[in-house]
Amino acid sequence: MDLSDYALEFSEMSELAFVQNALHSLVAPPSISSDMGARIRFAASKLGWSFSRTRTCWYGDERVALRPAELRKIEHFTGVVYDPERTGHGRRELAEIDALMSRAEALLERGDEDFYRSFVAGLSAYLGAFDRARTQDR
Repeated sequence: MDLSDYALEFSEMSELAFVQNALHSLVAPPSISSDMGARIRFAASKLGWSFSRTRTCWYGDERVALRPAELRKIEHFTGVVYDPERTGHGRRELAEIDALMSRAEALLERGDEDFYRSFVAGLSAYLGAFDRARTQDR
C-alpha cells in the first residue's frame, strides 16, 4: 500500500466507522457514564438494538454487516447523514469558514468601520455549516 492509498483509506469514512463514531460521541457520549458497558447499554436502549449488536458496532468489529435500517436509525437519532459521495465537502466548507473568520479577525484588529459586515458573514457561514449538517434531506 503506497502513501496515497493510505491517505485515501482514512479520508473516506466507512459506514461502520460512521456508526462507531456516532455511537461514541452522539448516542452515548462520555458524559453518560465513565463505564463503557453502561454507555453501550444506554446506546442499545436508545436505538432499540440488542446489547451484543450495539457492542459489536461500538468496537467496530469489521465482521459486522450493517443493515440499511440500522444506518437510518443512527442518522435519524443523531441528525447526521452518512453520505460517502460528500467526502471532503466538510473539509472544504471548514476551510472556507476558517478563511472568513480569519478575515473577520483581521478586520476587527484594524478597527475598520466595515468589520461588522464581514464578521457577521463569517459567523453566519460558520453557524450555517452546523445547520446544514442537521437539516439535510434523508
